[in-house]
Amino acid sequence: MKKTAAIIILFLFALLAWNVYTFGDSVVSFDGDEIGGPLGAVLATVFAGGGILLAGLILLVVGAVLAVVFAGVGILCIGGLAIGACVLALMVSPLLLPLLVPVAIVWFLVGRSRKHRIMQQPV
Repeated sequence: MKKTAAIIILFLFALLAWNVYTFGDSVVSFDGDEIGGPLGAVLATVFAGGGILLAGLILLVVGAVLAVVFAGVGILCIGGLAIGACVLALMVSPLLLPLLVPVAIVWFLVGRSRKHRIMQQPV
């Protein structure tokens, strides 16, 4: 297996070297003028690289926008689930009344002690 991998890598390196030394027939059409040879290859590389950089920047901006949008949608979904849970609790409230009375009393006592604590803090 190691010998096969070495032969394949050597073959790919030979193809790469052959492509490097026989390269030069690319032509770039820029503003109606055809530019060929090494300058055409350089211009093609620069324009392709610029396009890739621009595409990367656009992908980053789109990703940030989607993150903000999906975070907002997630908050709306959680709010909708909370409202739905409250509506469901109101629909079955006669059955939950024995449980809700102690919860309401504890909620009132905690709120009252919090209010007293806030009033006693020095300004």
